[in-house]
Amino acid sequence: MKVSIKDVAKAAGVSHPTVSRALADNPLIAVKTRARIQRLAQKMGYSPNAIARGLVTQRTHAIGVIVTSIADPFVSEVVRGIEQVAGDHRYRVFLGTSHNDPNREMDLVKALREWRVDGVIIAASRVGSLYKPLLKEIGVPIVLINNQHEGKYLHSVAVDDAQGAQLATRHLIEQGHRVIGHIAGPKEHLSSASRLAGYRRALTQAKIRFKASLVVQGNGRADSGAYALMLLKHTPRPTAIFCYNDMTAIGALAALKQHGVRVPADVSMIGFDDIPFAAYVDPPLTTISQPQDEMGRIAMTMLVDLINQHKVENKIIKGELIVRESSAQCQQ
Repeated sequence: MKVSIKDVAKAAGVSHPTVSRALADNPLIAVKTRARIQRLAQKMGYSPNAIARGLVTQRTHAIGVIVTSIADPFVSEVVRGIEQVAGDHRYRVFLGTSHNDPNREMDLVKALREWRVDGVIIAASRVGSLYKPLLKEIGVPIVLINNQHEGKYLHSVAVDDAQGAQLATRHLIEQGHRVIGHIAGPKEHLSSASRLAGYRRALTQAKIRFKASLVVQGNGRADSGAYALMLLKHTPRPTAIFCYNDMTAIGALAALKQHGVRVPADVSMIGFDDIPFAAYVDPPLTTISQPQDEMGRIAMTMLVDLINQHKVENKIIKGELIVRESSAQCQQ
């Protein structure tokens, strides 16, 4: 039989509210009494009922995390960072996937609230700014990671997409490349527009004319890397390609290799994200590093502060250029 708080109270010779306060380290209970009750509860194998405790404290010590897909290596690193900080603060994590569907995302937020989570973290939200007027209705704080919706949100952590793309394109320019293709991300993603803007900014600063014909629309998945073959039909032929993300770049490496195009001898390649696979493909991928684990930890720290009614500020993180073997000096 499961040991109840009343069983502990009977064994300790005190009332069950006294046991409850002692187990919560309430200073109204004498230190010696608290220690005796806690030792007794442990010896008897008592464990608190989280649901019942949540009804009393209005806290469940559970948070919800909504991601686009668990198959995305970027997401897995973010979630790992969230779980590290959540564990430190004794929070349980409930995970849901939106599959890039705005309606499903909203339904998941509402369902998580019905499960009485204390807060929600959403990675790559499709409805971002809509949460601001809904915060009072939802009743718990929400933190967005890399919001993909136009507009500003109240609580968020994000990488500076435009700065990272500018850094990537500048790297290729500094290696002598003047015809640089770009495989963009999903058209509806704010990050895709921001990275395209950073690519264009770097070209403008180098006095290289932007050509829309050197930009193709991808989907952020590996299969859109095949668009690299389309870019190589452009006249003049690109000597380098900047990809929306590493998954696109990895797909491009595979497609180019299949058609006998050498990287970086024939064309240099650069990605964005620095997912774990980026260092192990052939050739290892030059990329812009997003500190995914750190972003997850920052988001969870922000959420804990918000749950405890502390003031937080939005975080913008700069990307870092990671140079590997997929980019080299232009040979043409």
